[in-house]
Amino acid sequence: MQANKRRRILPGFGLSLGFTVAYLGLVVLFPLLLVFVKASGLGWRGFYEALATDRVWAACRLTFGLSLLAGLLNGVFGLLIAWVLARYQFPGRRFLDASVDLPFAMPTAVAGIALTTLYAPNGWIGSLLKPYGIKVAFAPAGILIALVFIGLPFVVRTLQPVLEDLEVAQEEAAASLGASRWKTFQRVVLPQLVPALITGTTLAFARAVGEYGSVVFIAGNMPGKTEILPLLIITKLEQYDYPGATALASMMLVVSFGLLLLINYLQRKTLVRNQA
Repeated sequence: MQANKRRRILPGFGLSLGFTVAYLGLVVLFPLLLVFVKASGLGWRGFYEALATDRVWAACRLTFGLSLLAGLLNGVFGLLIAWVLARYQFPGRRFLDASVDLPFAMPTAVAGIALTTLYAPNGWIGSLLKPYGIKVAFAPAGILIALVFIGLPFVVRTLQPVLEDLEVAQEEAAASLGASRWKTFQRVVLPQLVPALITGTTLAFARAVGEYGSVVFIAGNMPGKTEILPLLIITKLEQYDYPGATALASMMLVVSFGLLLLINYLQRKTLVRNQA
């Protein structure tokens, strides 16, 4: 009887678990652990001195500030795009749906070059903005556009399946009771979308924090003005400042790990809510 209880539908759990732990350890955990080990050689004082510089703080404010703003913008417009794709049928819908995934498939360097070509002072869009004194490329605005570009699919692909699974009967019941379209969306639809919306926005924010390829071309990379944290890490490595680079990398790892914990919590909450 006990033997039957211990049997599993799919055998080989111990062996597969061993391969999983070994693979993740060698590919993910061990390299990340070495970053913390290298940074620990600085000591608390050296670690603080490596981070407490005007250049590092300027890069932190720029990176996290614009990443947060890009995540919020993606949350608003990603919800709108997901709503259109999930609720309406129109010519070109499949093409629009497929184009959402372009930032996933396109190399980030290609995206950076394309955005720079468009928004440079002599580019198609940049030349139209130049007479009004609006500078996008080689300015924080260009970084923001690049971060919005690479983060949008996370919000759309998180919200779209939730929207497709919502029962229209609830909206029809609210309308039959006299609720306006806005009230129906606000009181019936939006509460069911909030967990997925927060999850997608957080994913877009986390992706933006570590973005390098699409930003480095359009940013201009001016220290203290348009220099992001990933670029600063590369700069320190090129200058053989390995302790400073590992200090920055470990700080970003801690932030990223905290975001992953938040995302997992929100995903679990969303799953429990959908099952209730």
